[in-house]
Amino acid sequence: MTFKELGLNEGLQEALGYMGFEKATPIQEKAIPVILNKKDLLACAQTGTGKTAAFILPVLQLISESKPKEGSCDCLVLAPTRELALQIEQQIQAFSYFVDLTSKAVYGGGDGQEFEEQKRALTKGANIIVATPGKLISHLNMGYVNFSEIGHFILDEADRMLDMGFIEDIEKIASFLPKKRQTLLFSATFPPNIKKLAKSLLQDQEEISIAISKPAKGVLQVAYCVFDTQKDELIQRLIADKPNYKSIIIFSSTKKKVAQIVRSLRKVNGGIQAVSSDLDQSERELALRKFRSKETRIIVATDVLSRGIDVKDINLVINYDVPSDAEDYVHRIGRTARADTTGVAITLINEDDMYKFHKIERLIEMEIIKAPVFTDMGSTPAWNTKPKKRSGFQKKGGKGKRSKGNRNRR
Repeated sequence: MTFKELGLNEGLQEALGYMGFEKATPIQEKAIPVILNKKDLLACAQTGTGKTAAFILPVLQLISESKPKEGSCDCLVLAPTRELALQIEQQIQAFSYFVDLTSKAVYGGGDGQEFEEQKRALTKGANIIVATPGKLISHLNMGYVNFSEIGHFILDEADRMLDMGFIEDIEKIASFLPKKRQTLLFSATFPPNIKKLAKSLLQDQEEISIAISKPAKGVLQVAYCVFDTQKDELIQRLIADKPNYKSIIIFSSTKKKVAQIVRSLRKVNGGIQAVSSDLDQSERELALRKFRSKETRIIVATDVLSRGIDVKDINLVINYDVPSDAEDYVHRIGRTARADTTGVAITLINEDDMYKFHKIERLIEMEIIKAPVFTDMGSTPAWNTKPKKRSGFQKKGGKGKRSKGNRNRR
């Protein structure tokens, strides 16, 4: 279906034409008419399905048609990370080129000048504010923010925000907004806490679910069973074996491992950059700009980037260790094979993570190819799907009980 058939105006269609968008994705086909009809929406869609455009395009049209007051904030978008907030705001700027609306990203980690620019947008008025919950709360607590004209409230990656502990911040932010508004909640999953949040924020909503928890068809998924001591050498050789791959992301669960991987790869590869919370915001933005422009070939990152980066033509994603669950796995490998393209996703599995990876396979309903390592690298652990007994797992009342730290994966 074309965007003209979906009812978008000529200005938005012209912007989409310049950007090379021709046909709508399934989430856009279903969401845009609902939003243009001014209904609340609860939508489930994974990364890479075009969901940002699905909510931004119709909201831009509704705001432009309503002839907003000068200096008013008309739409608030909440996102879990700075990277995602910036990505959304950049797309707003591109889509609104012929619509004459303003936007501003509000996030932490900037300098005094950035703070003043955010304050100016929140007081003098930008049509659309895209914010991380924590930073927006800081501005709200200072008493100068006026959200009385907000007509659209959008939560993107709502499940991630709840995982990160933002539920109270979201509820507080909502208390500053008019009760009469359009609320749009987008999430990759529909766990009970999302449904509870939706019930408190949305009214008489439509519900849409698109491609839940399944990797894109264009991703070639491969796994290697290895010992931890073999991982660095294996990724060095896998990358050296693929000179035509110009954009590569390596994900690790900890900042410590990110630094280790970068040190290892710099021995044999140029153009590599670590991205984690150890960098300040300007350094992270510079690293991503260089990655987008292909100045940097390899990014090594924690999960902070798994849902918050929009880079086209990523050839290879490597999971240095097995993600915590299927959703994290899908979001990590969703960085490649976007918009009907193809890509490769490689996961390194040590003997402790085999059962965890087997659970991911069951949840995504497919068995991933287990490829052999290079023959001169020596023996590797045998594939074993049985759960591994862990030390420190104590019984209480006949049932195992993990510590609170083990239950909280983020």
